[in-house]
Amino acid sequence: MSLQVRVVEVIRETADAHSLVLEPVDSPALSYRPGQFLTLRIPSDRTGGAARCYSLCSSPALDEKPKITVKRTAGGYGSNWICDHVVAGTVLEVLKPSGTFTPKNLDDDLLLFAGGSGITPVLSILKSSLYAGSAAVTLVYANRDPESVIFRTELAALVAAFPHRLEVLHWLESTEGLPTAARVSAVLAERPGRQSFVCGPGPFMDLVAETLRAGGVPADHVHIERFTSLHDDPFDATPVVLETGTPESTVQVTLDGDTRSVAWPQGNRLLDVLLAAGLEAPFSCREGACSACACVLLDGEVDLDRNEVLDAADLADGLILACQARPRSDRLKVTYDA
Repeated sequence: MSLQVRVVEVIRETADAHSLVLEPVDSPALSYRPGQFLTLRIPSDRTGGAARCYSLCSSPALDEKPKITVKRTAGGYGSNWICDHVVAGTVLEVLKPSGTFTPKNLDDDLLLFAGGSGITPVLSILKSSLYAGSAAVTLVYANRDPESVIFRTELAALVAAFPHRLEVLHWLESTEGLPTAARVSAVLAERPGRQSFVCGPGPFMDLVAETLRAGGVPADHVHIERFTSLHDDPFDATPVVLETGTPESTVQVTLDGDTRSVAWPQGNRLLDVLLAAGLEAPFSCREGACSACACVLLDGEVDLDRNEVLDAADLADGLILACQARPRSDRLKVTYDA
């Protein structure tokens, strides 16, 4: 399930943000989509261990090594350990790249909103769209002051390389105050009809999302990435014990090119059923908050105990969270390979 990656370079982006350039130790190159994240194991003596999710800021469309960026936060258990201890040569344990914060079509014009370290997955999307698509891209990037702008030099170089397709609007609290709905509305008014991606601090994302909705942007054009600290340890190898004595459904699952039919006792969640059957289904938080376990429901119906990450457009496309799904049909079909 997990794999090891070696840190080949540590880049100090700002005073409190470090980028880690990675390469797999004993496995093929990482395969990922723009905007996805890695889940890292953090050394810990805490009960239940510790794991944190960090977005990839590199682009799969370019010949560059995978890279994540970690911003130190006050009291941040994972971010402080990484910023204080990880150096070139450090080997980290990670889960496969995951997440649904990724464009379906790199030719769609984009309106990107990032606040602080929320630039990380947004940069991956931006670069992928510029180099592998034909999209016009506008990035609105909010920060405290000029010194806190992560990737400032790289963004300037991208604007110079794509002057007719990329514009970057910097919003600095030190000179302009906090972002407002009026400013978001003004940007939107000049760039209607675009797919919008939003990542950053909670209040920033709430402001942008609400303003986009109030401006008439369809739900399937608004994509938001939220991360929460993980309470369970996704690296825990303790065998799954299923609840038995309930009626059984049957699920046909396609994963990594293989298709199997598995009995699904109806008192259990799909992820637990697949893991108990020996399938290496992806997951991270197991709390319905990260989308690492997302798969596509092709046939049948399920109930989700909890969902904090899939929006209406995702659900309409058939996406479900395996860690929260319980069957409502006798026969179901899901795929991880869509």
